[in-house]
Amino acid sequence: MRQRTAAVMLQGTGSNVGKSTLVAGLARALMRRGLAVRPFKPQNMSNNAAVTADGGEIGRAQALQARAAGVAPSVHMNPVLLKPESDTGSQVIVQGRRAGSLRAAAFGARKADLLPRVLESFALMESVADIVVVEGAGSPAETNLRAGDIANMGFALAAEVPVVLVGDIDRGGVIASLVGTHAVIAPEERDLIRGFAINKFRGDVSLFDAGLATIAERTGWPSLGVLPWFADAHRLPAEDALDLVDRGRGPGRMVIAVPILSRIANFDDLDPLSQEPEVDLRLVPPGTPLPADAGLVILPGSKATIADLAFLRAQGWDIDLAAHVRRGGQVLGLCGGYQMLGRAISDPDGIEGPAGSVAGLGLLDVQTVLSGDKIVRPVTARHIASGEAVAGYEIHLGRTQGADCARPVLSLEGRPEGATSADGRITGCYVHGLFGSDGFRRAFLAGFGRGSTLAYEAGVEATLDALADHCETHLDVERILAIARSR
Repeated sequence: MRQRTAAVMLQGTGSNVGKSTLVAGLARALMRRGLAVRPFKPQNMSNNAAVTADGGEIGRAQALQARAAGVAPSVHMNPVLLKPESDTGSQVIVQGRRAGSLRAAAFGARKADLLPRVLESFALMESVADIVVVEGAGSPAETNLRAGDIANMGFALAAEVPVVLVGDIDRGGVIASLVGTHAVIAPEERDLIRGFAINKFRGDVSLFDAGLATIAERTGWPSLGVLPWFADAHRLPAEDALDLVDRGRGPGRMVIAVPILSRIANFDDLDPLSQEPEVDLRLVPPGTPLPADAGLVILPGSKATIADLAFLRAQGWDIDLAAHVRRGGQVLGLCGGYQMLGRAISDPDGIEGPAGSVAGLGLLDVQTVLSGDKIVRPVTARHIASGEAVAGYEIHLGRTQGADCARPVLSLEGRPEGATSADGRITGCYVHGLFGSDGFRRAFLAGFGRGSTLAYEAGVEATLDALADHCETHLDVERILAIARSR
């Protein structure tokens, strides 16, 4: 009988406690020890998706964790991905493929039906790994969501995976969060938790010794470490748009403005720009005008293009954008943002809502027709203006055509892709990940008189190594490995 594959699950006392980052750090640390590591997240909710080699979709965080583990992303690393389309509904991706859209209440009633698919994917990851490092979602203390749970304790119990509970001290109340989680979860769930860790500590760690003792005394769980704030986390692809913050302003920097759409998607397109020393990337929140000193406005991807176009207009950003163009500013639209720049967006089948057509921003002479055939694939291309190579991915519904497509942005595997206005100041395309290609990014910024020495992908690798060092220093990795092997 084959011995069970080692596995451990990191759950959190809440969202954004740093689970995704810690799983990546552990994956890299364990990989460096010669172990075959696979990341796994049963259920994720994010519009920041990554594309696998076979054309499937998973959460961007799981793609980064796969990279940390030194393996290619697989749809089985994140078998259920929810992509919010509205405040109460999401597109449901199962094992990389679109399975329809559900309102939150309907998904709550059906999520238990997905557990067999989740366990199937987990078994596939076990079959090729020495250890699987699992990430939970939200918190197991959300007992109102416990029925049919597949994201936290429901999965951990079904797969018999021991748990390490992570608390975020930076937000405050970490003692109450950990002790409170112990208080509200079921006895069999408490037994599955084999220890806790404190994340995002600032200052003298010894000042929290009494806090660790209190948590251990009230829960019976041992402390597995206190991790100081990891300052370089911003150098890793962001999972949440709120993680993309302004890096500071300075004289001579080029201002790039990005309106934060209500359903912004695949915003990791912006990560390399946020790290450029000569770029001032400004994320513009709702209700705030686009900055008048911007040299470039980027309209990012969107999970619901028509709804986000209405949202953009409601903020007055269409007026700001028109003024920006009159001043001689440039505009780049990516995917949904590209669709918005055209003359019209038609949705004859009601894919995003009621069937019909809406006027676009009219900055490109193109029209988009939304259709049900979703394009999801990794791509390589050549930037026509500079000749630089680009590696990225497509993930969109709809086809865009029109006169400005005669001036494409890219040559994508032998065919034209994107559109450019006659004066060359408005461009758009469907390819995500453009700015991760150092040569293209340098050429692009050179067009604005800005230099670039950033080696983005090399920086991600160096940061993953530094994160692994951080985990090795401040976490009891040996004990976590022993917990994972205790199944």
